[in-house]
Amino acid sequence: MRLVTHGDSAPSSVNRYLLPDEQQVIMVRRHPAVLLRPVAEVFGGLIIAGLLSKFFGDSGGGTALVVVWWLWLLLLIRFVWKVAEWSVDYFVVTSKRMLSTTGLITRKVAMMPLSKVTDMSFKRSLLGRMLGYGEFILESAGQDQALSTVQYIPYPETLYLEVCQMLFPSKDSGDD
Repeated sequence: MRLVTHGDSAPSSVNRYLLPDEQQVIMVRRHPAVLLRPVAEVFGGLIIAGLLSKFFGDSGGGTALVVVWWLWLLLLIRFVWKVAEWSVDYFVVTSKRMLSTTGLITRKVAMMPLSKVTDMSFKRSLLGRMLGYGEFILESAGQDQALSTVQYIPYPETLYLEVCQMLFPSKDSGDD
């Protein structure tokens, strides 16, 4: 199973980091579960702002009411920022390397050549198992790499098998 079919191409925010002779094999966005905390903060803030509005509305605290709702608006702006960051974060596996691109204003591209990967594993928390995400842990021969963990990966078992197949290709493919 290929997670990127022939003809699919990476968005321009990722495509600029691909080499001309690389073939894109896998490209996924981080799992939307990365947004759970910001969503909870916005809804929690809304509930608190509503309760404080009731309290300050009854006691005539107009200035405090304005401050409460401005603080909630800041939480909402932070949420929108997190969604925008999530929309440009990608994990890409090409025929030669793995890339992780993150950041909206300050772009960070972490990369590890497939030939340098000596060990790869993934782990899933209970919440990750329920929601369908995991974390990849990549290791290379005694070196500290820019790309050592990739969190909130969707379809971790499928991706793990796909990448392992690229790292350890079958010796008998095409030899018969």
